[in-house]
Amino acid sequence: MERVESHLHPEGSFDVDAHEVPTGREEIWRFTPLKRLRGLHRDAALDGAAVGAEYDAPEQVVFEQVEAGSPVLGSSGFVPTDRIAARVWHEAGRRYAVTIPAEAELDRPVVVTLTGSDVEQATATHAVITAGPHSRATVVLRFVGSATLADIVEVVVGDGAELTVVHIDDWADDAVHVGHRHTQVGRDARFKHVDVSFGGDVVRHDTTAEYTGPGGDVEMLGLYFADAGQHIEHRLFVDHTAPKTKSHVTYKGALQGDRAHTVWIGNVLIRKVAEGIETYEENRNLVLTDGCQADSVPNLEIETGEIAGAGHASATGRFDDEQLFYLRSRGIAENEARRLVVHGFFNDLIRRIAVPQIEEELAATVEAELAKNVLKELA
Repeated sequence: MERVESHLHPEGSFDVDAHEVPTGREEIWRFTPLKRLRGLHRDAALDGAAVGAEYDAPEQVVFEQVEAGSPVLGSSGFVPTDRIAARVWHEAGRRYAVTIPAEAELDRPVVVTLTGSDVEQATATHAVITAGPHSRATVVLRFVGSATLADIVEVVVGDGAELTVVHIDDWADDAVHVGHRHTQVGRDARFKHVDVSFGGDVVRHDTTAEYTGPGGDVEMLGLYFADAGQHIEHRLFVDHTAPKTKSHVTYKGALQGDRAHTVWIGNVLIRKVAEGIETYEENRNLVLTDGCQADSVPNLEIETGEIAGAGHASATGRFDDEQLFYLRSRGIAENEARRLVVHGFFNDLIRRIAVPQIEEELAATVEAELAKNVLKELA
């Protein structure tokens, strides 16, 4: 694939020393509070074992521990583009693979729960999820507990397969999580990625996707809720490496409490070979209280004009006064009106997840987040 020069997606390398220790002045690090990463970006030991995994899946799915150097690692085409990812590649203490056989149609989701038990032991993990050609499956990765974690999750979607992967960060308030997710989408395959971030002190996810053939379709959905002092950062890159491919990115977030900070960076590269593609990315942020900051930066890099369509949108705002007035004028109390507005903001996105148990859980989590601050103040 022809190299494209861009500061938004630096050239990758497996060599840790090829990646300088970030200072915060680099474009890809300028929003991240490096001092709160507990040395993950420098040379903190990643040999902890404080994140354990539990697994539940239909019997036809294969779950196995793999060793460094296994050919399944890197099968997505992932190459580290920052120092943390390169360190995880070499130093991960647990590596595992989840394989859905070709043509399998799972009757329930694969669920992997990763539980942290100690923030003092920095831990690194590496996972590969493979959906065989023409399979149909949903995989849920849930992160809970207290941890300092750096991880890589590779996803390979075979030709004609349909795969949904849901990441849920429901950490305790002291957790730090720097994650890298990379997906390779096959010919005529469909991939839906759902990234949900509620807990943790600092959460930063780099999520990327590329295509190996025409007809691939990527949908990325994100939902996040930042409380006082919390930093949640999502950086996305869709690389249209094949013609007649599609991508649609929609992320929505809410912020409440002093120094709550969210970052969303969306980048789409349309290469010269990617004729006839369609892409759209959007980010919406709802600021619920004073003292919050939401940074949102959509980007499009276009190498060919022979495309079906491309666009992006970004907006950050407070409660819609007209909506509140409408509800209150009909006898609805202010705290109930605010609750309804926030649920309405998230509900259309939640419904698109199309995993009923996850949809119900997220609606309840949004309610719990509101009770922490906004509704409490108005009670």
